[in-house]
Amino acid sequence: MGNWFKRNGIHFIVAAAFLIISFLFFTPAFQGKTLGQNDVTRAQSTQKEINDYHEKGTTILWTNQILGGMPAFQIWAPYSGSIATHIVNFLDTAFPSPIYIVFLLLFGSYFLFNVLKLNPWLAAAGALAFTFSSYNIIYIAAGHANQEFAIALFAPIIGSILLVLRGKRLLGASLLALFLAIEIKANHIQMTYYLLIALLIMLAIELYHAVKSKKTAPFFKSLGYIAGATLLALMVNASLLWSTAEYAGDSIRGKSNLTQTDKKPGSGVPRDYAYEFSEGVGETFTFLVPNAYGGASGGSEDPAESNITKVLVGKGVDAGQAQQVAQSIPLYWGEKTFTEGPWYFGAVVCLLFVFGLLVVKDRIKWWLLATVVLTMFLSFGKNLPFVSDLFFNYFPLYNKFRAVESILAVAMLCVPVLALLAVNEVITNPDKAALFKKAKIAIYITGGIALLLALLPDAVLSFKSSSHQELIGKISAGITGGNMPMANDIANALVQDRIAIARADAIRSIVFLLLGFGILWAGIKQKIKVMPLSLAFLVLILVDLWMVDKRYLKSEQFVDREAVMKPQPRNVDQEIWRDKDPNYRVIDLTQVLTQDATTPYFHKSIGGYSAARLKRLDELIENQFSRRINPAVLSMLNTKYIINADTAKNLTVMANPEACGNAWFVSKIKYVANANAEMKALDNFKPKDEAIVDQQYKSMIAGKGFDRSEKAEEAVKLTSYNPDHLIYETNPSRPQLAVFSEIYYSKGWKMLIDGKEQPYFRADYLLRAAIIPAGSHKVEFVFHPASYYTGEKISMGGSALLLLALGGAVYLERKRKKTDTGQKEVG
Repeated sequence: MGNWFKRNGIHFIVAAAFLIISFLFFTPAFQGKTLGQNDVTRAQSTQKEINDYHEKGTTILWTNQILGGMPAFQIWAPYSGSIATHIVNFLDTAFPSPIYIVFLLLFGSYFLFNVLKLNPWLAAAGALAFTFSSYNIIYIAAGHANQEFAIALFAPIIGSILLVLRGKRLLGASLLALFLAIEIKANHIQMTYYLLIALLIMLAIELYHAVKSKKTAPFFKSLGYIAGATLLALMVNASLLWSTAEYAGDSIRGKSNLTQTDKKPGSGVPRDYAYEFSEGVGETFTFLVPNAYGGASGGSEDPAESNITKVLVGKGVDAGQAQQVAQSIPLYWGEKTFTEGPWYFGAVVCLLFVFGLLVVKDRIKWWLLATVVLTMFLSFGKNLPFVSDLFFNYFPLYNKFRAVESILAVAMLCVPVLALLAVNEVITNPDKAALFKKAKIAIYITGGIALLLALLPDAVLSFKSSSHQELIGKISAGITGGNMPMANDIANALVQDRIAIARADAIRSIVFLLLGFGILWAGIKQKIKVMPLSLAFLVLILVDLWMVDKRYLKSEQFVDREAVMKPQPRNVDQEIWRDKDPNYRVIDLTQVLTQDATTPYFHKSIGGYSAARLKRLDELIENQFSRRINPAVLSMLNTKYIINADTAKNLTVMANPEACGNAWFVSKIKYVANANAEMKALDNFKPKDEAIVDQQYKSMIAGKGFDRSEKAEEAVKLTSYNPDHLIYETNPSRPQLAVFSEIYYSKGWKMLIDGKEQPYFRADYLLRAAIIPAGSHKVEFVFHPASYYTGEKISMGGSALLLLALGGAVYLERKRKKTDTGQKEVG
């Protein structure tokens, strides 16, 4: 045991260093505070009904709180059969948010750099370079917890695959299965998909070298272990993956139901939506100079020194008012709708990356370079369409995702990996003269770019977006009262502000580049030893990134947990609460329906936010609510209350007396040929009297004795409400067609009449309907998806196999080390 601590003591010291650094950067989190991010507060409303039932000890797999109703497993579900769930829950409980994600970033990447055989302090420098890359911190600040959690698993997954490829197959495969299972559990399929692209490039390069060196047998054996580990990780997450895959076709990422002018129904998200957040080609300068494109979308952080303030004060505007104007106009001038900040990899890291391209000889360099180039090109989206469209149109599943710039998260890891491998070359490569020559080339390239941005920034960049003239028009209309010359002066001052902060950051980068080159020089010339060299880069990289990161995550952004912003009930909410019958819906017309984070917190809402909302609801909102509000559609959805604003922008609430209730009988059926006709029929119909039914369901109605002559006088009464178990009482004198104001989703919902399963169908585009026989009956809708419940059993089996694999791998690895130690002692 003593020898074990002696061999591994350095790792404990590194771990202590990580803990200290994390404490210093995230001090408020260790003091019990948390980040009150917008995404977190939005999630509170999304999960409200799920959490309310969970607190009562009940798990629901369907929620009616948002977007009319949708599967809860797309928001939250326990997935208790998966060992990955218990690991994630432990991390979340053991460490304050977001510290557990930071630790995953640090220790996961430290593991990768150790697999790459870097000395511990150099590995620690690499871990810090990755962890504190600006967008990791920006994602944390913005509350993209699942996305950042998925990114944090990139490094250990890559490290595990490298172990397999380097001969430690069982150990590497077992770790790969573990880390990949947790990655999948993070449930951010987009980031996992982007990692997969990088891994395919790696395996393609490995295959090429295996064929070239005529060593294909070991490669395919390793590939078999990787495939087995992947299958095991999929088994561990069977419930999550099965239910998600089953739902995907019905979500906004599935095919369109509407063909619209005979066009082929689309699959995936719309191209414009997918490319909305595309990285500008010129924005790659921010890898080296963070404020080259103005930083975040906010205005000046030092308005007193802003050129806008000086121009306005010079024209007689009050200084305080002038500063407010300077803070209101965005310094960011790229083409994204908005941005939280730049992708800054670090000036020192960029220097070392270029150096690595020149000196690293291992074939991993070609994988890293190819991955960085491809992910960079794909991040350009609409700005480099001939590459992006190729993937969007032909690469499987690629068109299911939006915000293509986020693929740079893969490059964000690859760049520091090659950078630190370059430093390792300084330590291990004896040809110091060649190293120094190439180090000079690296500083000439990176330093030359930074120097050009410092001396002649407007010769390299325009500092004006394509909508610059539109911005001037807005300034004229909203700030100068129609004074166009004054608006132009403000716009020119804005450009000067953008140039100023770009120049300041370029000079800042030059300083760090020179310091980095100085350490390189000292290492190459052997002026300092390995440990001081490693520590020097660790400190310099950390200081460089820390200074930029603090622009986007400040201590004051942390708040007491009790003070985390939750939606507060408005007067209109309290007025609606006077209705003691909770089973109705509310629509807030003052909100963007698919972004409403307030109404679902208090009511069952037509609006809400989900990146996986149902396609049919999305189509209904687009066709019935975007151009005008169709009152008949509101009524069929049992929308009893409508929130709006008066001319003074005060919120008002109006009751809808035509709301159809939880269920009702109709006297007429209008059969339509397809989804287009079904949607068109909703434009002018009376939901209480008539049901719009696709002709595909005609056979489910014919022969059931439904009498069209008149609507039954009897009502359908909801007697018990649980989101995934609804019970009604009916007592019609003759068979009737009942329409239920519940969202139709066939994959898991069953209808029972007096305990026996009976067929139901879709009506009014997205509601449930069924023929109810004459007499007194108990009608139930039960949500019990096999994809979840059977998937849970598979997950339990996969988790057991994973534990056995890990135990076996650890046992055999320890046995191997004992054997190796014994052989050395005998020798």
